[in-house]
Amino acid sequence: MMIRRTLPLALLITALFDGSVLARSSIENDGFSGGGELPPYLQCVPYARDVSGINIYGDAHTWWDQAEGRYGRGSTPRVGAVMAFRPHGNMRLGHVAAISRVIDSRTVLLRHANWSEINGRRGQIEDDVRAIDVSDSNDWSEVRVWYTPSEALGSTHWPVHGFIYGSKSGAPRQAARLASASASPARGILASLPRQPGRPVARPASPAKSQYANDPIGEIIAASLSK
Repeated sequence: MMIRRTLPLALLITALFDGSVLARSSIENDGFSGGGELPPYLQCVPYARDVSGINIYGDAHTWWDQAEGRYGRGSTPRVGAVMAFRPHGNMRLGHVAAISRVIDSRTVLLRHANWSEINGRRGQIEDDVRAIDVSDSNDWSEVRVWYTPSEALGSTHWPVHGFIYGSKSGAPRQAARLASASASPARGILASLPRQPGRPVARPASPAKSQYANDPIGEIIAASLSK
């Protein structure tokens, strides 16, 4: 079934002010799949700003520097934080994605827009999709991200600046905002946009099953992956 895309005028104007609607990118492997013939589409920046409450504008690759002195920054994922990707290859404008859940030290779930090309269309929203840290030192400097067309993690190791938190102290103040958005995802100017369902979370590289003892959802995931 084809996904119908009609962007509200207000969202289109917002994306234009972000300076990114007409940006073109074509990555052969995974993420930010290209083609310039389609009409304007939802970019990652307005969606990440909306669900995280981090009030930064401009292309995604500028967020990390803009956050200095305004928001906390670090290398530890937290619910509500924004993962700031560095430009890499043909992804010249970078990327931003909000953290919706921390599974373990190597696995998080993301909410982001304009990553996977789905049913031939860019600008799709994907909620609760997996990203894993593949850096040697577990500092989240490189990640692999779920790529819907292949129904698996993409093979590219994407470089990451780190995480932008919702305040200078890094307190997880925006976590409640993200949880609220997840409970009522049709908010504001994003109300008419379809979402892709979350995908199963893969078992971490060296998981201890006991880590899910107080996490019913984690237990379900672990059980399903052990079959």
